[in-house]
Amino acid sequence: MSRTRTPVVTGWFVGDGAEFRLLGTRCSACGSVFFPREDTCCRDPGCRGGDLAEVPLSRRGRVWSYTDSRYRPPSPYVTDPELPWEPCALIAVELESERIVVLGQAVPGITVADLTVGMEMEVVPGVLHEDAETTWTTWRWRPTGVE
Repeated sequence: MSRTRTPVVTGWFVGDGAEFRLLGTRCSACGSVFFPREDTCCRDPGCRGGDLAEVPLSRRGRVWSYTDSRYRPPSPYVTDPELPWEPCALIAVELESERIVVLGQAVPGITVADLTVGMEMEVVPGVLHEDAETTWTTWRWRPTGVE
């Protein structure tokens, strides 16, 4: 049976494989870039505001910080209570061009023992959860050069 692939949050990322990109917004007045996207007004308190345009964000960046997630997160995060919780690495990555920090999980198999501050990472598609009908997709961080 084929599952429908559905983003966990519509409009935050697009594409697949090498074309996968996070989507943010840029203010036309001050040039500030936002992720998650902003669709109502510029978040920069010093800006009088401008039009907000969707922009694809850098695919690469460097580790700004990281930690282990050793506990089962509370709702609305979806986990199967029948399965044991699998710890994962959470990584804050400063994007190459935008110089903003985006948090996400590491790809499976990457632990905090594999990470260092300043290490180059790339954003890749990932799976958050699967049920009988749907594969819920998200983004993950992967060290560059690792497949």
